[in-house]
Amino acid sequence: MTELQLEGVTKRYGAGGSGSGDGAGDGDGTVALRNVDLTVRDGEFFTLVGPSGCGKTTTLRAIAGFEAPTDGTVRFDGEAVTDAAPEERDVGVVFQSYALFPHMSVAENVGYGLRYRESPAGTSADERVRELLELVDLEGTGDRDPDQLSGGQRQRVALARALAPEPDLLLLDEPMSALDARLRESLRRQLKRIQSRLDITTVYVTHDQAEALAISDRLAVMRDGRIEQIGSPREIYREPSTRFVAAFVGDNNVFDATVRGRDGDRTRVAVDGSDREFEVADVPAGAERVSFCVRPAALARDADANRFAVEIETSEFRGERVRTYGRWDGGSVVLQFDAETPLPSDPDGLDNGATATTDGGAEAVDDGGAETADDGDATINGDVVVGFAPTDAHVLETQSAEERR
Repeated sequence: MTELQLEGVTKRYGAGGSGSGDGAGDGDGTVALRNVDLTVRDGEFFTLVGPSGCGKTTTLRAIAGFEAPTDGTVRFDGEAVTDAAPEERDVGVVFQSYALFPHMSVAENVGYGLRYRESPAGTSADERVRELLELVDLEGTGDRDPDQLSGGQRQRVALARALAPEPDLLLLDEPMSALDARLRESLRRQLKRIQSRLDITTVYVTHDQAEALAISDRLAVMRDGRIEQIGSPREIYREPSTRFVAAFVGDNNVFDATVRGRDGDRTRVAVDGSDREFEVADVPAGAERVSFCVRPAALARDADANRFAVEIETSEFRGERVRTYGRWDGGSVVLQFDAETPLPSDPDGLDNGATATTDGGAEAVDDGGAETADDGDATINGDVVVGFAPTDAHVLETQSAEERR
């Protein structure tokens, strides 16, 4: 196993640098990485996630040795490898395109790396290839050509080839981006199983937030060549540190507000664009302005606190859940309900423009036109009332990663 460390890694192209790459431009050329500090623990599955151009692939290439940092240090187990060539770093790499050799069989592709490195002790090259094809569930395919395989099978051949010489570190650059959603999910589970079995330190690059949350031990969210936040999937999802992370990782509702008063561990805030005041927890002492987020699932119709009316605009059926988009006087809002909940856009539910508020006896907004049934359900002009507990509001840092430096 290997511990990976990046210390102040910066990559600049153009003036003061070389080559071409993605990243934000400034007076010193295009800066793809800005003072990146990162530690990946022994045996950890670590993911770099972010939008296109954020620097995640450049980071991976700097780890592999394909890109030389303009500044900073790359260390494997404490030893600086910044100037070492890729073949001297003992890493296995799986590229987005798989990069299989079309003129070689599957077995020859898997065994290619063993031409330059010895097989594990006591194992011949042929035995090692058979072991790896079995590991990735491709027994019996060794004599086939890569173009005779499906996309998912080719991805597994590329993984087996990267693992053949037993590298200290496994690097994967969006290896599943070209696959359909169902196959990605299946291969994701298989990859995690293999990584756990081999206990190999792994760095995975993806732009898919859901994939990053599902597969990682920890992950780093990147933006404009910087790391915005590092944490476990649960921490990143439930406790985003910045507005960018809150908005990028899953749907979220972000509110900006002015502090009005405090009562113990609760703070009363007035939300911008609205005459509503909410109570939230964990607002820093002395703060006059605050931004906080509330996940869609936390906005409940049976909540007792922080209630407000939402005009539903559209809904998306997602199996067991329905994701609903609407507006209130403070702006847009995203909600989540059980699939059995009838919504205005549901042709099998209520008529368009009416919403039942059945969960927990929640009430509808009464503007004088509501009709209430005998069982307590109410409908009113497409509005539904939701609320959230003060502890379900997560307060965001007021500075981005760039501003904190």
